[in-house]
Amino acid sequence: MSDALHFTSDIAFTPQVKAVQARKGSRSAYARVEQNGGWRNVIDDDLAAFLAAQTSILLATASADGQPYIQHRGGPAGFLHVLDRQTLGFADFTGNKQYITQGNLAENPKAYIFVIDYAHRRRVKIWGRARVVEDDPALTASLTPKGYKARPEQAILFEVEAWDTNCPQHIPQKFDAADVAEALAKRDGRIAQLEAELAEARMRRA
Repeated sequence: MSDALHFTSDIAFTPQVKAVQARKGSRSAYARVEQNGGWRNVIDDDLAAFLAAQTSILLATASADGQPYIQHRGGPAGFLHVLDRQTLGFADFTGNKQYITQGNLAENPKAYIFVIDYAHRRRVKIWGRARVVEDDPALTASLTPKGYKARPEQAILFEVEAWDTNCPQHIPQKFDAADVAEALAKRDGRIAQLEAELAEARMRRA
């Protein structure tokens, strides 16, 4: 993290942001957060477990002149790897070959990961710096989910500088199709079991 940042949250709370917070009445609350240590800047066990369960993230980058870009990255649970307490990594699969994310990172390493878990109504914001690794096939292979039908092109490493969670307010609760199918299969199995037990009981009474 830049030495110019006094608190970890300064990565997002610029002087202008703090001025808006002061004008709208929330600055004192966030000042207390700063005095208590600010946002976290290492990956703890709770964050690691949360990230390991995710199948989808949004990766934000910006060009040198500040033009923002958001790209979806996804895969089976575990596709986003915690490499150490500061580093995340994932295989970058071949896509539409626009390479906007890679071009942005080549001139501006600042990046941001946004993760939202609709089922449990939880979201996590992660600030840091990212880089594309093209010349390490062993690294790319180690980050590629086994059996996943996608062609890894390279790897992306993300150095965490700060992270924070949001409250669940306004997050609609949604469930993945696979989770819904599993729940319905369990329900149908239970119904079939109860129907069989009921039929057997009726036969015994007949």
